[in-house]
Amino acid sequence: MSPPLFPVQTPDYILSFQFSSWYPKFSSISIKSIVIRPLDEAFKEYLDSDGVFVPEGSDNAPVESSLSDDEDGDEDTDDAAVGRSFSFPDLDERIRQIIREYGAVFPKLNFSSPKDASWVLPPSSPLKCTAPSDVYLLLKSSDFVSHDLSIDTVFEGCRYDTSNPPSYQLELVLRKWYPIDRSREFRCFVREGHLTGISQRDTNFYDFMNEPQTQQKIIEALQRLWEGDIKSKWLGQQDYIFDVLMTRDLSRGHVLDFNPYAPRTDPLLFTYEELSSVFTLRSSTPELRIIDSPLHPAATRNAPAHQHNMLPIEALALSSGRDINEFSNLWQEEIQRSMTH
Repeated sequence: MSPPLFPVQTPDYILSFQFSSWYPKFSSISIKSIVIRPLDEAFKEYLDSDGVFVPEGSDNAPVESSLSDDEDGDEDTDDAAVGRSFSFPDLDERIRQIIREYGAVFPKLNFSSPKDASWVLPPSSPLKCTAPSDVYLLLKSSDFVSHDLSIDTVFEGCRYDTSNPPSYQLELVLRKWYPIDRSREFRCFVREGHLTGISQRDTNFYDFMNEPQTQQKIIEALQRLWEGDIKSKWLGQQDYIFDVLMTRDLSRGHVLDFNPYAPRTDPLLFTYEELSSVFTLRSSTPELRIIDSPLHPAATRNAPAHQHNMLPIEALALSSGRDINEFSNLWQEEIQRSMTH
């Protein structure tokens, strides 16, 4: 008899996947990271507020105002000041300290990272943050991270007493930024303590992945990682999903994240019904799924990832001395500079 499609979802189960819950135990096989908590309630209010803008003072260098001293300039200033402004000098300084230590960072909250907002920073180094304003801009532009802001979405599908909701504290995670080869990212599915399936994460076709020897190498390396470094250390419910970035020679891997075995976690090249069927076979070898052809139905077409979340540049109004015209001019200058180099 096959188990239910998903394990029972409880607040404790979900909280075992927030970054601060699993990272201390697996830091030796993960990416260097620092968790900042507690965060002021104002930070959550900022992320929840309408519009895309960065808090005052979060740029690395002060931006000279282009406004003149005439009356029109004063009117513009008054108009720009409508609505609440935010400033987090202590958090800015902490972020700058970590950037100095790591060189550059990419952010996430308890569960979610702003991958859907990578378009707001230069495409040559997606998600690379070298100033607090970069961190804020990524988080503010992301649909993904909004999941982490409300206990209603965090504990969606869980049963709990609404008069006594589970304790939940927002956290900001800064991870050391590395250029990542997406072709070496994989998602691994564990059900009832059994490594069932492995899926390619990036939805591009990679010719080298079709080689049987390469596929066998990937399966064996991920099984070794799971059996040697994860299986005995994961002490919670034995249903979980973990993401791995493999080394260039595909012999080892670094854990990027853990996710609940739940509808909210994308099964990628599987469906959860297919994973359930694979699990009932109890094979000693997990099933590997890859994009095996450019014509694969899941293969990426020319459309950029997360295009639903892209805004025209005119929609980005940055504070800290930049109104929308200044930002647009700066952006155009950057485009011109890149075309002349």
